[in-house]
Amino acid sequence: MLKRVFLFVATNLAVLFVLSIVLRLLGVDRILDESGGINYESLLVLSLVIGFGGSFISLAMSKWLAKRSTGAHVITQPQNAVETWLVATVQRQAQQAGIGIPEVAVYDSPDMNAFATGMRRDSALVAVSTGLLQGMRRDEVEAVLAHEVSHIANGDMVTLALVQGVLNTFVIFLSRIVGHVVDRVLLRNEQGYGIGYFVSVMAAQVLLGVLASIIVMWFSRQREFRADAGSASLNGREPMIRALDRLQGGQPAALPEALRAFGISGGGNGLSRLFLSHPPIPERIAALRRAP
Repeated sequence: MLKRVFLFVATNLAVLFVLSIVLRLLGVDRILDESGGINYESLLVLSLVIGFGGSFISLAMSKWLAKRSTGAHVITQPQNAVETWLVATVQRQAQQAGIGIPEVAVYDSPDMNAFATGMRRDSALVAVSTGLLQGMRRDEVEAVLAHEVSHIANGDMVTLALVQGVLNTFVIFLSRIVGHVVDRVLLRNEQGYGIGYFVSVMAAQVLLGVLASIIVMWFSRQREFRADAGSASLNGREPMIRALDRLQGGQPAALPEALRAFGISGGGNGLSRLFLSHPPIPERIAALRRAP
């Protein structure tokens, strides 16, 4: 799961940057009216195009990027008993959850981890690490798979894309207003936009982007609780609790830097907690135990 969120956010930021440059080169991002003030309608349209464009392009690329970044092998024809069991388990859980059968993949890693991603509920991907298969009992692996299937059934990736799109829109809109104020009020530039505008826009976009990421990560943490509850509904509460407890006792998953926000586990404290895509495992276990 750490892969799913962080890779999405990182790709979104990259796409936003590229879209901004392309629209600038094409001259589409003009926000001045005839009097030299801000044309708010044009700016809002520009912000919506870049904001939601970045978000949904990232979502469309999510499955391909996840496969490439982990080297995940999609099981098309099971080669052994474990792969047969994996595919059958995900198929059963998907049918229980009322979604299309996801692709099932395994990637080579000693760490216990898993993730689900994809643009549509009926065309998603569920992948598990070899470390997870080797380090957990079968009922615990089933609980983790049910957690990932619940993410798909809950439409978490699409919902995350919508949230990110709204936040992107505000980031683009407000950063350009900041640039306008700096250029026209502080630097008193009266013709076109100078270097002060572009520097302040980029600086404001980075700062506002960080604040937006905090909101996205908060949202992600809430969805993790819901996916845990979904696993309990599909597979029972105790297997999910045992799986989380096993993760808590193991070593943190050493995923690639660009994927660490997408895995099954999470942790942190202080300011770093604001950027966690997952609640600390003790909180997740406590929430499961409190559930009716």
